[in-house]
Amino acid sequence: MKTEIKLIDYLSTRRSIPAFQMGEPGPSKGEVEAMLTLASRVPDHGKLAPWRFIVYRGEERRRISEALAKIAIGDKPELSEEMVKVENTRLTRAPVVVAVVSRAAPHFKIPEWEQLMSAGAVCLNMVIAANAHGFSSNWLTEWYAYDPRAYAILGVNEGEKIAGFIHIGTPTVPPTERPRPELSEIVTWVGDDT
Repeated sequence: MKTEIKLIDYLSTRRSIPAFQMGEPGPSKGEVEAMLTLASRVPDHGKLAPWRFIVYRGEERRRISEALAKIAIGDKPELSEEMVKVENTRLTRAPVVVAVVSRAAPHFKIPEWEQLMSAGAVCLNMVIAANAHGFSSNWLTEWYAYDPRAYAILGVNEGEKIAGFIHIGTPTVPPTERPRPELSEIVTWVGDDT
């Protein structure tokens, strides 16, 4: 039975689980569609939807991972056996991986920067939506998010870029806390103190 928590409680304890620490079950197609619906509810100046989703599920994740591994091994034939294994499992660590693809482009009114930030907001909303459905999630990029040679393998079109891969599954270990920045180190106050 899933328990409901208040948003403030969730935000104060939100943590990512590493993708390799996720297992089955993953979300169903209907649950993924519900997550995508929630994820797309982000600030989007001009209503451009300058992003789209690619959902990787099932055995196709293995085929894509192995194709990506060929690129990595071709670039670095000296990769250790352990790193070859990592490369061969890029999209199989979690049961479902969702690519958030940025379609940001020059626009007469909306700066590309705003479009890129909207894609980033989609990534975070996807993480939150997965958590709201009772799953763990992790927003990753890694080398293949930036390598145009990987784009055809991943289903990314010319002119598009990867904003992030959201790995979704069931945690196999409890989440651990990590150090967070002190507000005094990241906040500048301008104006009166009241």
